[in-house]
Amino acid sequence: MRWLDEQPARSVIYVVFGSEASAPLTRRHVRERELGLELAGARFLWALRGPSAALLPDGFEERVGGRGVVRVGWVPQVRILARGAVGAFLTHAGLSSLTESFLFGHPLVMLPLSLDQSVTARGMEERGVALEVPRDEGDGSFGRDDVATTVRRVMAEGGEGKAFARNARKLQAVLWNRAKQDEYYVDDLVDHLLRLRL
Repeated sequence: MRWLDEQPARSVIYVVFGSEASAPLTRRHVRERELGLELAGARFLWALRGPSAALLPDGFEERVGGRGVVRVGWVPQVRILARGAVGAFLTHAGLSSLTESFLFGHPLVMLPLSLDQSVTARGMEERGVALEVPRDEGDGSFGRDDVATTVRRVMAEGGEGKAFARNARKLQAVLWNRAKQDEYYVDDLVDHLLRLRL
């Protein structure tokens, strides 16, 4: 948290892929993600969990020279996302992660690990709040250049990056609007349940 608080506003991409238990990444996936983060040149905080934590090659933190931090194990995700230094989130596109990211108005770089996450990722792209890292349609592989390019596009200070951030802040406003949440979602749910009873 100290390192994060020392970084400029919206300059860090937070990287985490849930527990990774349901679809662990291969050594090649972790390596390509690692090299993509290096190539992107962006500051990052990478929380590695589950089986892929053992796949990170030695010397990675030294090579990124303080521009990136890797933590193995649990991290306080919501507290991290609430920090002003965080500007985007590289995620597997799980629904909990998406919701937490949008609570703080962060656009996404997505690398889905399962089918439902792929469907969610496409929806987020259509809303203009995220980009999915391109993958090979045959085997689902991705490369470091694809990771780097996608991170740069979402983290860009102007143009496209600015549009992703603006659209993510619009979703943030909807999520924090308690009256709208109650009116549209809770009331609709109650009405639906009452109709089912009849």
